[in-house]
Amino acid sequence: MAQDWQERKRPVRLEKRYEFPDYATLRDFLDLAAELSEKEDLYPDMGFAKDYVNITIHLDDGEESISDDQQRFARELDLLADKVGS
Repeated sequence: MAQDWQERKRPVRLEKRYEFPDYATLRDFLDLAAELSEKEDLYPDMGFAKDYVNITIHLDDGEESISDDQQRFARELDLLADKVGS
């Protein structure tokens, strides 16, 4: 699993906060994250402000644990954040 992601138990989910130097960089990340979400058909909850975004990856209905696809998706988000310069 990606470093710094927090696995929560009730309900089971992954959470992470990314911080960016400015809104333009945050926007670049959000655009890339949206493309990744569409490609992977995984749509996390995202809440953002001027220079940060909180991401929560919830389980799909019927799942009891975090899947390999969700863990890989979290790692891909980390790579995107590194790409834009978080």
